[in-house]
Amino acid sequence: MSWGTELWDQFDNLEKHTQWGIDILEKYIKFVKERTEIELSYAKQLRNLAKKYQPKKNSKEEEEYRYTACKAFLSTLNEMNDYAGQHEVISENMTSNITVELARYVQELKQERKSYFHDGRKAQQHIEICWKQLESSKRRFERDCKEADRAQQYFEKMDADINVTKADVEKARQQAQVRHQMAEDSKADYSSILQKFNHEQHEYYHTHIPNIFQKIQEMEERRIVRIGESMKTYAEVDRQVIPIIGKCLDEIVKAAESIDQKNDSQLVIEAYKSGFEPPGDIEFEDYTQPMKRTVSDNSLSNSREGKSELKFGGKSKGKLWPFIKKNKSPKQQKEPLSHRFNEFMTSKPKMHCFRSLKRGTQSFCFHKELMKRTIGKPTYAFEARDYVLSLKLGATPEDFSNLPPEQRRKKLQQKVDELNKEIQKEMDQRDAITKMKDVYLKNPQMGDPASLDHKLAEVSQNIEKLRLEAQKFEAWLAEVEGRLPARSEQGRRQSGMFDAQNPATVNSCAQDRESSPDGSYTEEQSQEGEVKVLATDFDDEFDEEEPLPAIGTCKALYTFEGQNEGTVSVVEGETLYVIEEDKGDGWTRIRRNEDEEGYVPTSYVEVYLDKNAKGAKTYI
Repeated sequence: MSWGTELWDQFDNLEKHTQWGIDILEKYIKFVKERTEIELSYAKQLRNLAKKYQPKKNSKEEEEYRYTACKAFLSTLNEMNDYAGQHEVISENMTSNITVELARYVQELKQERKSYFHDGRKAQQHIEICWKQLESSKRRFERDCKEADRAQQYFEKMDADINVTKADVEKARQQAQVRHQMAEDSKADYSSILQKFNHEQHEYYHTHIPNIFQKIQEMEERRIVRIGESMKTYAEVDRQVIPIIGKCLDEIVKAAESIDQKNDSQLVIEAYKSGFEPPGDIEFEDYTQPMKRTVSDNSLSNSREGKSELKFGGKSKGKLWPFIKKNKSPKQQKEPLSHRFNEFMTSKPKMHCFRSLKRGTQSFCFHKELMKRTIGKPTYAFEARDYVLSLKLGATPEDFSNLPPEQRRKKLQQKVDELNKEIQKEMDQRDAITKMKDVYLKNPQMGDPASLDHKLAEVSQNIEKLRLEAQKFEAWLAEVEGRLPARSEQGRRQSGMFDAQNPATVNSCAQDRESSPDGSYTEEQSQEGEVKVLATDFDDEFDEEEPLPAIGTCKALYTFEGQNEGTVSVVEGETLYVIEEDKGDGWTRIRRNEDEEGYVPTSYVEVYLDKNAKGAKTYI
């Protein structure tokens, strides 16, 4: 069915219908455009969501992502970024393949429609002009016929009247003939125009209008086909990204399946393992005996007798069971240094952790020994005092000795790895400078080789500094890992027997306990047996000391240049005598001969103690 034959008289309705079709197409374009905006907004929100939950760099959160569950979550966030990217692809493809293309097609469609209806209106105007010409010739022919009839009647009237002269009759006759001739001419003109109009009208209704309407019909059908193809494209754009979205979802599932609860549990052990041994069984304490109760070798608490021997002045608050949280106020660390030092010198020593228990050294005795060793010792002795003060004030020592053994090992290993990376980086830079210098030597026009000497020397100096630093941390790490027998195996062996050998020493760190109704332990406060240490107790410590006997030997692991007063220079591989073991400040007192003795860093030597020697103890 053709619009030209069936709708030849519906020009205005077709014009309205085609305009409606264009409006529908523009409405669809607007729909797709809004869909692209939604996709972009959704993709942006997904990216912001993924970014919001990304771990912050150089923060504690970044360390938490060692666990497989956190890694799976991080993979999910990354896949959500890719997921958001696919929605951006949908928006881009819909914009380029549908919105832009249809907008261009609508403009072409409007121009085409305008051209067709312009031709239709032009044909209408032409047929209307032909119709007007036909009507005009028809009216003229009608008027001329009427005038010829009146002239004929007037002639006949004049001819029948006997009173009219012959000349008047002849004049009337000639006038009638003229009118008849004019009527004949009008008739011929009217007939010609009528034939022309009929031809034009036939062409209009059977040729021009059908052709124009046929083109309009084809245009409308193309519009319908085009909108259908756009709808298919709309679906295909979504369908194209479905495999990629499915792959993102598959990766999320894969990440979820990669979660290993056993591995995460092992990471928790590595993160929080202290390396301490759990406390032994607590022996029964018989209060029915009149004698003073004995101290359990494996107990964390001690008798009042032991406490009275080393009580350092005044009463003290009860010590809680080690596994109960203590009420520590951070404001205490902000007190003046003088007040903290007075408290350090006058307060009763406290056991902060199992490590101080395993050391087997009374804090009070350590304080006295530290004061004694500052006389005639290098300036590093005062650094030991500052080290102790820094521990009380919350600072972190360089060797991480404030941490439990396992955590200290991890920190030292991490520091060694960082230093090795820095060394490798500097070495790469040195190699690059060396190659550049070689190029300058071969091609002087490219640069002056001497200009790189300063930079090369600076890099070499940095490498040497980093290597010394790495050796220091490697020595500490070796000490922790047990590669140094004198500081590891023997130390652990002695510390394991320490409770049985020195029960009285433990009394200075542990406190009396009594059972509370809730099952916890608190210190039994008592003033009985407390002995205040007088200032005269310190005076004896500063007297002239006798030459100390050798308690073992040591082997220098590294070369040490003792440039400060009280230190001794040693060469790698040299064997010397040990006259005083490390008391916890990182220095060992050694003797080369009768006249030469001093201190060397403990981490620079490997100590072999004589167990039978007097005063041979291991301080952990």
